[in-house]
Amino acid sequence: MNYTYMVQCADGSLYCGWTNRLTERVAAHNSGKGAKYTRSRRPVELVYYEEFETREEAMRREAEIKRMSRAEKLSLTAGSSI
Repeated sequence: MNYTYMVQCADGSLYCGWTNRLTERVAAHNSGKGAKYTRSRRPVELVYYEEFETREEAMRREAEIKRMSRAEKLSLTAGSSI
């Protein structure tokens, strides 16, 4: 399974990415071994994710989400039941 996900950083900012190992990826962000962006904004909290069969679908959705405004991203997380 492949995932597109969003984490909320300690400073309130949102980071979007994709992975095929969601739990391990969030742990990597929190250990400082994730994205450069999240390294200085720890801890992060998983606030949203979607599942996809292929990595191409997950990457396409990541690109769509990254083009969204902050308000649109927050509205996605508001409907999430994580």
